Amino acid sequence: MREVYIIGIGITTFTRLEYPLSEIAAYASMGALKDAGLTDVDYLVVANMGSARINSQSALASAVADTLSLTPAGAVRVENGPASGASAIKEGFMAVASGMHDTVLVAGAERMREVNSLEATDFVATLTHPMAEYIYGVTLPGHAAMFTRLYMEKYGVTERHLAMVGVKNQNNAMLNKDAHLHQPISLEGILDSPEAMTNNPWVAEPIRFFDCCPVSDGGAALILASKEVAEASGRPMIRISGIGQATDTLAVHEREEPTDLMAVRRAAEQAYAMAGIKPKDIDVAELHDAFTILEIVESEEVGFFEKGKGHIALEKGETEIGGKMPINPSGGLKGKGHPVGATGVAQVHEIVMQLRGDAGERQVKGAKNGLACNFGGFGNNVIVSTYTREG
Repeated sequence: MREVYIIGIGITTFTRLEYPLSEIAAYASMGALKDAGLTDVDYLVVANMGSARINSQSALASAVADTLSLTPAGAVRVENGPASGASAIKEGFMAVASGMHDTVLVAGAERMREVNSLEATDFVATLTHPMAEYIYGVTLPGHAAMFTRLYMEKYGVTERHLAMVGVKNQNNAMLNKDAHLHQPISLEGILDSPEAMTNNPWVAEPIRFFDCCPVSDGGAALILASKEVAEASGRPMIRISGIGQATDTLAVHEREEPTDLMAVRRAAEQAYAMAGIKPKDIDVAELHDAFTILEIVESEEVGFFEKGKGHIALEKGETEIGGKMPINPSGGLKGKGHPVGATGVAQVHEIVMQLRGDAGERQVKGAKNGLACNFGGFGNNVIVSTYTREG
């Protein structure tokens, strides 16, 4: 199996974008091509969840290839819910590692704000079990609320811990020009002040408004290449060192222990084994915090902290940019935004910036190994990947 490197990255602003979905993907892709010093690639993998349903556009990969004038390169769209981005990276990784292609463009894009918030909530809710959950009105915020309540009762997590994640990540987003949210928040403003309930109402108790990521449009892209191409490019040598993927039951209530995210744990174990590293070797991580509880629990499941102790590490400041285990310096989904098909690619965009030393005010000093966790459904399908700076 050949080694695979990331030699180019590109991203759009995550916000409301008024141009077509294929152009969102193409804009990020042009940035990645320029960064890599390339004008064409052998293959395109485009991550997207909802183009046919909410944008009335199927065959998105073909449209992106044509928009970029990359024909006749092969192109395919990958859909795996909110884990579409990392799934596309895995597809591109395998294409290069196998020797089938030397250069692959991986792009993720979503234009979610074309529909209203109720339609977007329903669209995302189609990830749930169709007969055991969806028909009864279960949404992803509903899942998060039930999960959070169980976790609070079992491990002592409080609303203040959830708010601490939200404050940390949204304030990290203030340092990221491409992030969706550029509004500083504080614990006092969203939790402790007399206006807190107005500023931060319940979405699904105990989940509040500032515990949830925004609905975003956006795109992100990477150029994956063989070692020979990477060396010739002159770009920093950032290697995809490990990838793991695992699934869990679609219906959450069928899980043996509903407070365990087993797919996260198993995917992380696979990624570490492939990379030949351990959790303690990771310098910076991007975790899938669509809801603030998920950052806490994922930080435990990937092995950074003992089970049930992630909120204690948060209290100590260990997950801050200058802490022992910086998590979501980009702002995460909470601050940066969550255009679902682009999210997994955008997570890796941030990791590459960190490993290159190009993250500016949010730079984690001396970062050599990074990790990304892209979380599909409610832990139904998860990809964890690791990245290493060489040289």
